[in-house]
Amino acid sequence: MIGFQSVLKLVVKCIVGALVATLVSASANAIDWQDSPAIAALFAKADLQGTFVIYDVSANTYTGFNRSRAETRFIPASTFKLPNSLIGLATGAVNSVDEIFPWDGKPRWMKSWEKDMDLREAIKLSAVPVYQEVARRVGLQRMQQNVSKIGYGNSEIGTVIDDFWLDGSLRISAVEQTGFLSKLAQGTLPFPNAVQASVRDIARLEQGSDWTLYGKTGWSTREQPIGWWVGWVEKNGRYYAFALNIDMPEQADAAKRIEIGKASLLALGVLN
Repeated sequence: MIGFQSVLKLVVKCIVGALVATLVSASANAIDWQDSPAIAALFAKADLQGTFVIYDVSANTYTGFNRSRAETRFIPASTFKLPNSLIGLATGAVNSVDEIFPWDGKPRWMKSWEKDMDLREAIKLSAVPVYQEVARRVGLQRMQQNVSKIGYGNSEIGTVIDDFWLDGSLRISAVEQTGFLSKLAQGTLPFPNAVQASVRDIARLEQGSDWTLYGKTGWSTREQPIGWWVGWVEKNGRYYAFALNIDMPEQADAAKRIEIGKASLLALGVLN
């Protein structure tokens, strides 16, 4: 009898697991996606392997290139500096985006990181040591709680606090990036409004006559080398969250991320 009950429990567990997997898959496939021939042509001309997706928040539609890859999770690399900033500020681990993080005098991977800086400058320079210090201040437990709270990708940060977004188990897809970014753009994440406004401020890149561009790059050399550019455009009261990733084995290819990303935004009429 005990053996039968054990088998029954296992069967039920398998059925439930299968149902959950089916529901998750159905949810992922339920998005309103439209392929863009113009963006496909841009990637072909640049001879790049990758994806681009833009989420029109008002219309609740997705437009892009290579949907399969857009729904594939990759390590977030330095794009995680956006949620890291939010969590650092929301938990009080960082007083403000103007708090100075002193350089310890040790050599850095990039010479531009060898100085004292605040988050405003650290996010522009993508200064890894500063954001590792932010994560250490937050601590593993609070970081896991907050990453789970915002539903960031697979929400798995593992047990090493200061490099899980670079060399850990955390993964996120381009489509999931746009979901997170659209909430940050609108200020609807579960963080204080002032915190979200501060992070939007340091993520701002450019402004035009009727639009403002926000974004963050990333580069991971682990497993499959991948370059990211993610962000959003606020235009005439509407929000367009976007995410691009490309195969990027060499740092020399870094400029291609923003080049093809901007070209895609221009092709869709989001920038002008």
